[in-house]
Amino acid sequence: MKINFRIEVYGLTSRRIMYYLQAFKILALGYWRSEQKWKAYGILAVVLILNLASVFLTVLVNDWYKEFWDVLQAYEFDSFWYLVGKFSLIAAIYIAIGVYSVYLQQLLQIKWREWLTDKYLVRWMENRAYYKLKLMGKDMDNPDQRISEDINQFVALTLSLTIGLVRQLITLVAFTVILWNLSGIITVPIGSYEFTIYGYMVWLSLVYSIVGTYLTHKVGKALINLNYEQQKYEADFRFAMMRVRENTESIAFYRGEKPELENFLTRFKIVIGNFRDIMTRQKILNGFTAGYGQLAIIIPLLLAAPRWFAKEVQVGWIMQVSNAFGQVQGAMSYFVDAYTTIAQWCSVVRRLDGFNRHVSEALDLKSDLMILYFSGLVVMSARISLSNIKVGIENVDVFLPNKNKDVLIKNCTIDLMKYQSLLIMGASGVGKSTLLRTLAGLWSYAKGNVYLPKEEEFLFLPQRPYLPLGSLRQAISYHVVEEVISEKYSDEEIKEILIACKLENLVDKLDIVDDWSRILSLGEQQRIAFARILLYKPKFVFLDEATSALDETLEGNLYDMLKTYLPDTRIISIAHRSSLICKHQAILKLKEKGCWEIHE
Repeated sequence: MKINFRIEVYGLTSRRIMYYLQAFKILALGYWRSEQKWKAYGILAVVLILNLASVFLTVLVNDWYKEFWDVLQAYEFDSFWYLVGKFSLIAAIYIAIGVYSVYLQQLLQIKWREWLTDKYLVRWMENRAYYKLKLMGKDMDNPDQRISEDINQFVALTLSLTIGLVRQLITLVAFTVILWNLSGIITVPIGSYEFTIYGYMVWLSLVYSIVGTYLTHKVGKALINLNYEQQKYEADFRFAMMRVRENTESIAFYRGEKPELENFLTRFKIVIGNFRDIMTRQKILNGFTAGYGQLAIIIPLLLAAPRWFAKEVQVGWIMQVSNAFGQVQGAMSYFVDAYTTIAQWCSVVRRLDGFNRHVSEALDLKSDLMILYFSGLVVMSARISLSNIKVGIENVDVFLPNKNKDVLIKNCTIDLMKYQSLLIMGASGVGKSTLLRTLAGLWSYAKGNVYLPKEEEFLFLPQRPYLPLGSLRQAISYHVVEEVISEKYSDEEIKEILIACKLENLVDKLDIVDDWSRILSLGEQQRIAFARILLYKPKFVFLDEATSALDETLEGNLYDMLKTYLPDTRIISIAHRSSLICKHQAILKLKEKGCWEIHE
């Protein structure tokens, strides 16, 4: 039973190693196979050459140790100053190499991070993955942290560990030869036999490093999970504070300071509690590694002492042996010294891999819904004939995203070309907003056909409009890119539209940069959304309770304004107020159990 248990443990360790290697491959290889690969390989090659030169200089310093201490022992004053000058030259070259090695490593780091961040941002935004993540209930991975912090850590730690490992391997090769030659031969009597060991200090260093690496892993392996959880708890804590910042007025009206404070403190206690666990584990690990490192200093001196007291060697030889042993032991103990960094790297890889998998799941989310776009009389899909051209939905079933796939709307067919304006009504929870999401192609849990004009010919307005950070001009003309705004829309046109939407107080603030979602009331934000309609002049407008924060009079005025300014635009609205019935040609009534009916 005991043997089987060990096999199981080591098997689990092997699976973890394979997991991290596979995740690393997915995360890293893209950049090193990209259009920037030759520049990246070039910089990396220079960094490695500089590290090779640095190791060569440490070999020269090791030889210098013997010369210097022998000169001191012999009281050779002239040679003393020569060796001081020699060391100064080596040190100057070593410093220059170190400076440029770090600079080029940082240059490679920023280029890799830039490329990887760009790819992750594109992937996150691709095919509305950011929305599908929330829809699938997988938005708790804090994508902002993954992209802004974890990518930076991944690149920095990967380069640091990789270059460090290569440097230690070069050091190991160079100083193993030196230590082997310096060690000589030792004879160990065991019973009636005598065993001759060549390069005994090398073998001792190897055994010492293996034991140290194993014990370090046993002591410090818990740090991987602890670091992973720490980043998660820190992100949750920041998110809670961000939500308060975004909902200041609502919290103030509810006098919610006490529960919000309690929420902060609760989350912060989790952060602190986990960090204390990290501190405890780190303390144990640091104590072990410190003792391990200090013991490594005395071991070569203990081994060299018998030859010294036998007057077989000079002090220079002892110092050379001590330094060479330290270099070999340090290289062999790379994983001991770097274990904390490795633990951080593993937790970062886990977080990025989790984010990657969630995004992949979002992108792979299949839907039986077919969305067909038309451009005038040209069908943008070859799957239907010209005789079937229309705008609307056909035989559409809408489901809830649960295991049972409960039906919200069943076998719904609506030809939007028949109505100049259509009002969608129904009790809460029957699927009004979900139907609009289906029309927009956002809701993947549906089947049937959706027919839409080309994308620039329709506009969807949610209940709470999104106002980007930037100038008021950018907020009004969202989502047009900044370079196009001034070319496409004149100041006079924008100001006229603001006045039409009862936003006269904003006409002189077009170029003021601020967080307008915080400054403007919800009612003003909804009027900004109506201003976008007048600006874009779409052929179809879909309004999801887009006037909920306005009084009935202003609401009616805005609908009348749309008919005046855009008489050919078809309006599809979701609303609860009966006052809007008169503003629409027909009503789509959604009922329970997926039923629906149209009243003209």
